[in-house]
Amino acid sequence: MDLSKMTLEIFSKLEQKWLHHCEGRKTRVLSIDGGGTTAIVAGAALVHLEDQIQAKTGDSKARIADFFDIVVGTGIGALLAAMLVADDGAGRPISSARDAVNFVSENQKNLFKAKNVGVLHRGIRFSAKSMDRALKSAFRRDDGKVLTLKDTCKPLLIPCFDLNTSAPFVFSRADAAESPSFDFELWKVIRATSATPSMFEPFKLTSIDGKTSCVAVDGGLVMNNPTAAAVTHVLHNKRDFPAVTGVDDLLVMSIGNGTLSGPSTVKVGRGGGCSAASVVGIVLDGVSENIDQMLGHAFCWNPNDYVRIQANGVGDGATEVLAERGVESLPFGGKRLLTETNGERITGFVQRLVASARSSLPPSPCKETAVSPLVSGR
Repeated sequence: MDLSKMTLEIFSKLEQKWLHHCEGRKTRVLSIDGGGTTAIVAGAALVHLEDQIQAKTGDSKARIADFFDIVVGTGIGALLAAMLVADDGAGRPISSARDAVNFVSENQKNLFKAKNVGVLHRGIRFSAKSMDRALKSAFRRDDGKVLTLKDTCKPLLIPCFDLNTSAPFVFSRADAAESPSFDFELWKVIRATSATPSMFEPFKLTSIDGKTSCVAVDGGLVMNNPTAAAVTHVLHNKRDFPAVTGVDDLLVMSIGNGTLSGPSTVKVGRGGGCSAASVVGIVLDGVSENIDQMLGHAFCWNPNDYVRIQANGVGDGATEVLAERGVESLPFGGKRLLTETNGERITGFVQRLVASARSSLPPSPCKETAVSPLVSGR
């Protein structure tokens, strides 16, 4: 009997859902915080994560994108996230974790090139032109193609705050796959989420077809820890994640980027007043920790399915980040210092990743068969 394309799609989705539950597979989420310009914590965690994946699989070419189903990042974390999943044209990521971290390290002076502003040159901002050049080089293939949101191996989410609408704006591969009105050049997406108001001018960008525009400032102001946005996206995006019905179907790693409001950075003046920089740091850390608390509560029945890697008062090197004991948020408030180090927690998480096999999600939407709107609604 001939079956219509729509019927085949429906049966395909039902089969995926049945196999997902029968085989005990979970959808794997990787989230990378924004904050700062060096990404020491995130960089150390990502390199160790990929090294452990390669060690456990015995495959030196294995990449983070092979074992995660969606990657999300804010600010400097968004740059790393995008480099981990940007498609080289053959369905493989353009960068390993080490390549991405090295790019950030080697291009520090270009990404965040200071310039003096003001009549007396007392203010300091970063050069937008210098960052633009660095990002364009990172997201342009050897054949000259400028990569867009659709050109990713796995689903990608990156937030900013849109001054046009006075609301958060989340760049999503799922939206880009459905309409060119939500497809943007990747380097511009990273510029948008990195446009810290005190350091950069708001960044205006337009979709590929020119129909959607955004005047963006730093995504960290609204989603410095974007893990909750990633979880919500997966729960509601039935096109890419048809088998996910709740947090029981998820395996989440959330990587912090160090605290911005620690004792050494908070400056309290006479009368108890804080500097503007200290207040911003407190707000960003508060938002990130609040998200961690909420997710800790959501995963309280399956605590091993949610792992948060964060540094609290470490030194300046990657070794210190991995050697520091992990901290876990308790379901009803407060935190607990763990016996495992951050490095050990990542190693344990990788064992679960490898046990659940490589991700079976399709590559870039440009390589996929179009899905009927009746069965792809998010």
